[in-house]
Amino acid sequence: QHNTKTYQYEDYKETADWILAQTNQRPKVAIICGSGLGGLADLLEDKTVFPYESIPRFPTSTVQGHAGKLVFGKLQGRECVCMQGRFHFYEGYDIFLQEGVYCMLAGPTYETIAECRFLQTLGADAVGMSTVPEVVVARHCGLRVLGLSLITNKVVTDYDSEEKANHEEVLQTTKRRARDLQRLVRHLVTKI
Repeated sequence: QHNTKTYQYEDYKETADWILAQTNQRPKVAIICGSGLGGLADLLEDKTVFPYESIPRFPTSTVQGHAGKLVFGKLQGRECVCMQGRFHFYEGYDIFLQEGVYCMLAGPTYETIAECRFLQTLGADAVGMSTVPEVVVARHCGLRVLGLSLITNKVVTDYDSEEKANHEEVLQTTKRRARDLQRLVRHLVTKI
């Protein structure tokens, strides 16, 4: 079921005040774990875990592969907070490294062949259903952002192709590369 509630400042403040009262940890690094990458939060030490449903006015994730927990702890000795499960536009919420253009589509369905062709024409190199809203809000708040995307499948631009994007393929690819990505994030955290 989609949540179409519009959140106001007072709602955010109530949530933040509740979290601040529940833990003495004050992380300088926040990590949002996408599909299949929730295992990164399991690597934190001295953990304090809050299921999303226990946090006042906090939305819940409905997507397979998104656990739905806010995890405070230390990664490589640095205080961090991990969102083990993120929210997407399609859930009803307003909210080798290579240089390229990341394009966000609202989802929840994967992009059509026509959309893929159109996005290529516009110059998009990668397509996803997340990241952009979080970056816009973070920059609005004056936060510095580093976004990492694991490319899990190639887009299909040929109508005769037997290939089709699906969530199972995304999760399988993510599972195979999760340790590499976790190692990269752990290394990056030590450099911050």
